[in-house]
Amino acid sequence: MPVEKFTRLVSTAVPLPAENVDTDQIIPARYLKAVTREGFGEYLFRDLRFDREGNPVPDFPMNQPQYTGSILVAGRNFGSGSSREHAAWALVDYGFRAIISSFFADIFMNNALNNGLLPVQVSEQYLFAIFRTVECDPQVRITIDLEKQKVVLGEHICLFEINPFRKQCLLNGWDDVDYLLGMRDEIRQFEENSKT
Repeated sequence: MPVEKFTRLVSTAVPLPAENVDTDQIIPARYLKAVTREGFGEYLFRDLRFDREGNPVPDFPMNQPQYTGSILVAGRNFGSGSSREHAAWALVDYGFRAIISSFFADIFMNNALNNGLLPVQVSEQYLFAIFRTVECDPQVRITIDLEKQKVVLGEHICLFEINPFRKQCLLNGWDDVDYLLGMRDEIRQFEENSKT
């Protein structure tokens, strides 16, 4: 599945203020039977979104019609737990392009970036301001500008850090293999120089 280019995203957001949401909550282990990336979106947050009978939990944000968009705003320590890449697959397959939180687990962050999902780490204060604004006005739009590495919410602007290599890959829609293939000429030249 090709990685979609990410340059600038303007979208409404879905707030998920819970902290310490782990990968088993993002995609429960019993749904990890496929090895391709497609089809996991329907199981995203399955045990939080639905009760044991399969009925939607009314107060879960993704079940509330006022909350839509391709940005998930999550509480601190998002993506902790196991290293399953399926968590990133499920978020992308559902339609999220970016996640904003004040802290991400390292392995989840790398899995997200490898799959074209931008994890944006902001301060606790800025995260709180986003939650408050989105809850007051679900139609408010958040702008994430990857090139300038900034999040804009009304007059509130927050800069964020990202690994330069991962930034380049996202801007170009590359995964690791695409990046290496793009360096074919340099690799070939290196091999030629190594023979002499």
